[in-house]
Amino acid sequence: MIRNIQFNLIFLLLFTLPLLFIGCEKKVDDGITKVHWDRDMCARCVMVVSDRKNTVQIKNPNTGKTYMFDDIGCTILWFNEEQIMWKDKAVIWITDVNNGEWIDARTAFYDTENITPMAYGFSAHKTKNTIKQNQEIINFEEVSRRVLLIGK
Repeated sequence: MIRNIQFNLIFLLLFTLPLLFIGCEKKVDDGITKVHWDRDMCARCVMVVSDRKNTVQIKNPNTGKTYMFDDIGCTILWFNEEQIMWKDKAVIWITDVNNGEWIDARTAFYDTENITPMAYGFSAHKTKNTIKQNQEIINFEEVSRRVLLIGK
């Protein structure tokens, strides 16, 4: 009887303790953070974030910390200037220039002739269909390349 109780106790400890540790695993939230318009400040240029059509936020994939930016140009330069090691894994959200919806900055389509807070001129679109005809359409990698050229 005692041997059976000991076996049950060992079985219980071996199989339930790992479940407790799995439940305690810290998960990093990579969702969108609420913006406090006209109060949150750009992590690079320290201007107040107020343009609801060109705002960017990134999340550190390791800590979940959010950084706000008033322009995609500030975001790209901040990654470069601060030598952010996790930039390729960062979750980057940008507002769609047409409706302010948060979209994935890496998969967005960008046009190049816009008035943006820091005058980089790149605005994001969820689809190519919302970009006017005869306007240049570029991807996130090309935006990054051009911002780094401008920033030099």
